[in-house]
Amino acid sequence: MATNAVNTVDVPRQGADRVRRDGGPAAPPRGPAWLLVLTGAAGLLASWVITLDKFLLLEDPSFKPACSLNPVVSCGSVMQSEQAAAFGFPNPMLGLAGYAVVVCVGAGLLSGARYRGWFWLGLNAGTAFGAAFCAWLMVQSLYEINALCLWCCLAWVATLLMFWAVTAHNVRTGVLPAPAPLRTFFTEFGWAPPALHIGVIGMLVLTRWWEFWTG
Repeated sequence: MATNAVNTVDVPRQGADRVRRDGGPAAPPRGPAWLLVLTGAAGLLASWVITLDKFLLLEDPSFKPACSLNPVVSCGSVMQSEQAAAFGFPNPMLGLAGYAVVVCVGAGLLSGARYRGWFWLGLNAGTAFGAAFCAWLMVQSLYEINALCLWCCLAWVATLLMFWAVTAHNVRTGVLPAPAPLRTFFTEFGWAPPALHIGVIGMLVLTRWWEFWTG
């Protein structure tokens, strides 16, 4: 008996994600899938280390985390701040759950999984929340706590990269409605928004403690 398999074959589209002929879910190239795995793993590592150090600080307030290097790069100061438990429990507990999900999503894509549009929108909403929360934490760290945590910085960068990767995929494939010029931009210059975003954060960190870095 003949089948209609030809209608469900992934058709490559130059410079963009693949789109199925039957209108099913699109699959990103392996690069973005690996990016989700790696950024999720980086965020998971950061959350795990911060959680362990947080427990050690609770047991011994005089404990000094290994990443407390000087008055500015002082992980202990950040971990002991009120902002470190914004929802009533240590922030890294959110990371342990959220970053693990991202790793699983990326691993699923690498193994051939195809996710529906609603799933991509949910992932986009989750990474957008993460990016917004990291932005708030960054402002608090720079201008209220007056200290940096290197593991937190790793989590910030990982979250921003995964947010822009998911957003670019959704724009390119039409999951997020966008005009053609914007789809073209994310196809050709998808690296630009995260590079600019991280660059702005780097400049803020540099200028916030300019005298310290140059002294």
